[in-house]
Amino acid sequence: MPVLNRIAAYAEEMKTWRRHLHAHPELAFDCHDTAAFIIDRLRDFGVDEIHPGIAKTGIVAIIKGQGADAPDAPTIGLRADMDALPIHEITGAEYASTIPGKMHACGHDGHVTMLLGAAKYLAETRRFSGRVALLFQPAEEDGGGGEVMVKEGVMDRFGIDAVYGIHNAPNVEFGHFHTNPGALMASVDTAFVHITGKGGHGATPHECIDPVVAVVGMVQAIQTIIPRNVYALDEAVISVTQIHTGTASNIIPEEAMFCATIRCFNPDVRALLKRRIHEIIEGHALAYNVTARIEYDWGYPATINEAGAAAFAADVAREVSGETAVNDQANREMGSEDFSYMLEARPGAYLFLGTGPGAGLHHPAFDFNDEAAPIGASFFARLVERAQPLA
Repeated sequence: MPVLNRIAAYAEEMKTWRRHLHAHPELAFDCHDTAAFIIDRLRDFGVDEIHPGIAKTGIVAIIKGQGADAPDAPTIGLRADMDALPIHEITGAEYASTIPGKMHACGHDGHVTMLLGAAKYLAETRRFSGRVALLFQPAEEDGGGGEVMVKEGVMDRFGIDAVYGIHNAPNVEFGHFHTNPGALMASVDTAFVHITGKGGHGATPHECIDPVVAVVGMVQAIQTIIPRNVYALDEAVISVTQIHTGTASNIIPEEAMFCATIRCFNPDVRALLKRRIHEIIEGHALAYNVTARIEYDWGYPATINEAGAAAFAADVAREVSGETAVNDQANREMGSEDFSYMLEARPGAYLFLGTGPGAGLHHPAFDFNDEAAPIGASFFARLVERAQPLA
């Protein structure tokens, strides 16, 4: 079965929604206008309940199917993230961002559109049992809105039994899905290291305590952690992404700093990486006679699919896109996702949907492929109908 005919019939309407959202991006938890737009659409569709103000601007909407009010009625959760990125758009599209320095460079406008498309279909047809909980989440890019929604109790409050999400994948063959039955995306932590020495004239380094040399030594040393402390089959990444110090060519600075992103899949490896980073920096600080202050931001956990849910989702994806268009044993990726918090709270799965050639995620020329929205909406709709069929 390809895209559902009813969803295909309002593909142009979905394009209009997506392009409106694209032109009006909002960041982190400040998705007020985005939430208002979504709520207006949900009211038009006739969903049964709308609960705004979750995680500040998040929304949970409920659509009821057959037997929805029975005590043991199942509820399936479908999630879309709403926030944009602090990037200046260069697409030149007629619907480009109207807000300088902000744009939907990760396709969250497309994710919202896919879930709205599914919501319209499900509210209209109601060919399922139990309930559907539509989770519109802010602050995926910055702030961990998924964690906040879980901590605010959405899983228990709305009786959600399982939860699913999709992310668009540019430069993956159009309409193709990929996922796997375990860890799909990495955890992400960030280390900010602040070094203090003693500044002075570049001509008299013997009178100074040079933080630059200390930073160089620390950065080189932490690159030995993975090849010498982590088992070769436990994938992990440490990338130093910033080094800041100095003001002039003839001054040894007083201070320096660097930061690193740390990613892996195994919680034990995650703890090991943190411990070794601290040990190496503290040891080098002593060796170089500087002081070191470490801010270690414990970020999103790994995104881990429940095996049964991933297999079920892949089967639904085959129904929508075809047998050969689904890879259910895809390689895991070092990117991260705060949908991980929802998967820690409930079984479920996360999938990528190929959108064809184009600029990559987080690039200022990125634009979501509108032709993919009906595919994602059809996937969500059929997921519900098959997970919770009519009696």
